[in-house]
Amino acid sequence: MNFDKLLAGFKGDFFYNDTASHQSQILAYATDASVYQEKPLAVALPKCTEDVKQLIKFALANNLTLIPRAAGTSLAGQVVGNGVVVDISKHFNKIIEVNTEEKWVKVQPGVIRDDLNSYLKSSGLMFGPETSTANRAMIGGMVGNNSCGLHSMVWGAVRDHLLEVSVILSDGSEAVFNNHDYTDKGSVPNLKNSIVGSLIELLSDSKNQDTIVSNAPKPSVLRRNTGYALDAMLDQKPFNPQGKDFNLCSLIAGSEGTLAFITEIKIQLIELPPKEVGVVCIHTKSIDEALRANIIAVAHRPMASELVDKYICDFTIGHPEYHKYRSFIVGNPEAILMVEFMEDDKILLELKAKELINALKLAGYGYAFPVLFNGETKSAWEIRKAGLGLLRNLKGKEQPVNLIEDCAVSTDDLPDYINDLQLVLEKYQVKASYYAHAGAGELHVEPLINLKSAEGIAKFRGILTDTVALVKKYKGSLSGEHGDGRLRGEFIKDALGQETYQLFESVKSIFDPKGVFNRGKITNSPAMDTHLRVVAGQKDQLHKTYFDFSENDGIQRLTEKCSGSGDCRKSAISGGVMCPSYMATRLEKHTTRARANVLRQFLSNEHDRHPFAHEEIKEIMDLCISCKGCKTECPSGVDVAKLKAEFLQNYYDTNGASFRAKLIANFSSQMRLASWFKPIFNGIYQSKTLTSLANKLVGFHPDRSVPLISKTTLRKWYKKRQKDKPRLDKKVFLFCDEFTNYNDAEIGKTAILLLEGLGYEVSIPDHLESGRTFLSKGFLKKASVIINKNIQLLSPIITAESPLIGIEPSAILTFRDEYKDLAKPENKGKAIALAKNVYTIEEFLANEFNAGRISSESFSMDHKELLLHGHCYQKALSSQKYLTEVLAIPENYKTVLIPSGCCGMAGSFGYEEEHFEVSQQIGELVLYPAIREMESNQILVTSGTSCRHQIKDATAVKALHPVEVLYQALIEK
Repeated sequence: MNFDKLLAGFKGDFFYNDTASHQSQILAYATDASVYQEKPLAVALPKCTEDVKQLIKFALANNLTLIPRAAGTSLAGQVVGNGVVVDISKHFNKIIEVNTEEKWVKVQPGVIRDDLNSYLKSSGLMFGPETSTANRAMIGGMVGNNSCGLHSMVWGAVRDHLLEVSVILSDGSEAVFNNHDYTDKGSVPNLKNSIVGSLIELLSDSKNQDTIVSNAPKPSVLRRNTGYALDAMLDQKPFNPQGKDFNLCSLIAGSEGTLAFITEIKIQLIELPPKEVGVVCIHTKSIDEALRANIIAVAHRPMASELVDKYICDFTIGHPEYHKYRSFIVGNPEAILMVEFMEDDKILLELKAKELINALKLAGYGYAFPVLFNGETKSAWEIRKAGLGLLRNLKGKEQPVNLIEDCAVSTDDLPDYINDLQLVLEKYQVKASYYAHAGAGELHVEPLINLKSAEGIAKFRGILTDTVALVKKYKGSLSGEHGDGRLRGEFIKDALGQETYQLFESVKSIFDPKGVFNRGKITNSPAMDTHLRVVAGQKDQLHKTYFDFSENDGIQRLTEKCSGSGDCRKSAISGGVMCPSYMATRLEKHTTRARANVLRQFLSNEHDRHPFAHEEIKEIMDLCISCKGCKTECPSGVDVAKLKAEFLQNYYDTNGASFRAKLIANFSSQMRLASWFKPIFNGIYQSKTLTSLANKLVGFHPDRSVPLISKTTLRKWYKKRQKDKPRLDKKVFLFCDEFTNYNDAEIGKTAILLLEGLGYEVSIPDHLESGRTFLSKGFLKKASVIINKNIQLLSPIITAESPLIGIEPSAILTFRDEYKDLAKPENKGKAIALAKNVYTIEEFLANEFNAGRISSESFSMDHKELLLHGHCYQKALSSQKYLTEVLAIPENYKTVLIPSGCCGMAGSFGYEEEHFEVSQQIGELVLYPAIREMESNQILVTSGTSCRHQIKDATAVKALHPVEVLYQALIEK
């Protein structure tokens, strides 16, 4: 396809050619959160309405289809296809107008739902519908799927709030759909007027009306998103004289981008809910019991009633992020029904919860009923919202599959429907997980199927076929909110009848006769078992790796754990570490999801003898800064930092490594050599001119300063004072990492003096560098040698009574992470044991204080205000609570935690010339603005050497390490 003509005058970004840069972008869009995979012809990121018109004109001329895409979290394959993917998330993300009096807002389709509500909060208003993906779901995508979400029982679906849409029609003309005077079909013969006239004619036919009404879900089914919403249109004038005004927004909602291209959206807002929140967590011994309890719960008019089953609960056990939310779980429930109430008065709230619990006990449902209030409710909702991602941690060939996860029935019918569905699953000898919207009559049922086998594919089709008959039996909806897409589109005629389906085909033809928009979704869908992510008969490739991936059944399986749910697409507003480069660039290519999926596409090719040797993977991994946020924040635990390091070593094995990569990896050797020529080294890097020249020689950004060599190394200082150091009862070992030893020796000295002042004898044992620099640049062979030598040196002496403490988070926390995965078989057990007794200095001091072995009385009573930024590894592999706890040991020290993610330096990343701009963009997300706004009496604190250096270069503010703050406060030094 020749796209060159399209590019003339196109203001946005367009990816279409065979270069690695373009192909990596295109491959990133081959999947969404569904089971489907199909490489698009090209990817467009339009910058303005004229760009969209240009795309439509080109599509019409070349018989192409445009696939509108927002966050790409669709579960039915709506944004997967052989066309041009049009991603509106980067440029169409403006909040245009807010009217607080009339309670509406006008936005572009790329505005994120939670970000919008954050913006609206001060006005006391919000947009109601909320998917579990609300911190990355965009309003355009929510319109496309008619999203409902957690509180749909009260707040309804997007269709209920949609006032107006500005669209571009399939002929390239602009139109606005809102409350329309249906009697005025317009005097100008244009496509909009033709659409209005044709639809009124179609829906005025009494035969068509009978067909629509008789085949639609029963009125008590709250969620309905199968096909086009013709039943909703019949509730409007002129078809219902007492109905709402004629408004094609009802049809656009749930149309999955198949009818028109949305450029602006006007939505009705609601007032913020009451502040007092309570969640009754009903523990039951079966799914059926939970669903019958749900009928009672719904009668008590809650805000939400959501279910999670044992599968999901069990996957939180030991999870690095979600285990902490388990405290409310009692025993071993088969299901937990989470019923939420909101009131302005907590006494009334408690009364409602008590009334529900009493009613449940009277009916004999539930064995435990813990009630969570306000901030406590986060524990329940975090587990619930992470359901899909957590399920991807299941081991084995049978994996959760989005298939019948969106079928909705009346709440009263739900227990019987699920019982019948379980019989269907038993017929196919398939297990399933059950979770989500019980209160709205829609459970997300995820069957566990091996789609890599012919038998699994047959079950895939058979289960959906039988479920369609069940949904029809209960007069339910085949799709509640996730849509039909290419998964259920094939079965619409079975669910709603051939005549209704033909009406849907007519609607598509009226709007889009040439299939410009999202062809093959809802109508004329391909077979549901084609273009899957995996191929029947495909064997898992047993790739030889340097890291131990056995915990995930191999590296390919780790990439396959990515569900596509898009947790990595959060904005800086919603917080968290994952994924800093995406937050800065807002490009799908730079998501954790894209990296895992592109790598998976190459690893699963059984005919590729060198699957790691591809420039496309190198491109997709380029902006992964190895922050480790994904290891914790991804519910499925897809550790892309580990995947990147493994890829790089394999890539080097085939293609070799650059001089700069080798230089950075050998940081310790460079610093050791530089320490012998300290005056020369420091002289060069104290001069801006010489620094700029030296940086250019190695590929660093000319504006970057370079850390100087300390007056003496920490090891030399420590060795020199051995005779004079105090002998104390409590003994600890200090890990002398490569950064502290050469560049931050003064901080190392302070740490030792602080520990000694608190009564600890400090020893620096015999060990090598941490290996962090080799790991960060992917030199796993050399890192492995260092790691295994350190395990042998340290494991005999490090115990619970004499732990190993580290000053630099990126170095010491390596013992908890990569050391276990690069340990030789004979060292594996030692590495695991060693990791249990290794602590950051903040962890150690906080634990000692909490145990009563350190007292606040040892510190000054002065008042100090501290502003704290946490290192990425502390957030991902430890916890920031240790930072705040340790800085609160001096009684009058008050700490404010900056809600920042990564600082942007990330080791050498921020030095590298081609990455400097992104490094600064990451810093500008949250960290830099917070520092610029800090009070004059505040002291900036951060543990990471990279963080301190990034802050100094960007803001000229010197940040202190926590040990410096504490040592300054120590009374007896």
